[in-house]
Amino acid sequence: MTFWKNLFGGGQPASAPKASDPVEYNGFLIRAAPFKEGANYQTAGTIEKEIDGVRKEHRFIRADSHPVYDDAVSFTVSKGRQIIDQMGERLFD
Repeated sequence: MTFWKNLFGGGQPASAPKASDPVEYNGFLIRAAPFKEGANYQTAGTIEKEIDGVRKEHRFIRADSHPVYDDAVSFTVSKGRQIIDQMGERLFD
């Protein structure tokens, strides 16, 4: 029976990425949201900032993956800081 469920889409649904608590950095908010890809967690998250009363959001995914969720969260936050340092508000242009 399991074979037929998997064949016709009745298997376990893919889990949605669970976002971490936001981390404030230079006026931006970074939310890490690594998602399961095979046996590892893929680096992914969002960078947010309110500009002129409008909340802007930039989503990013990187090729880096990690076997432990907490490591993926830490790396995603570091990557978010690097993106902010390089792009600043131009990120939302």
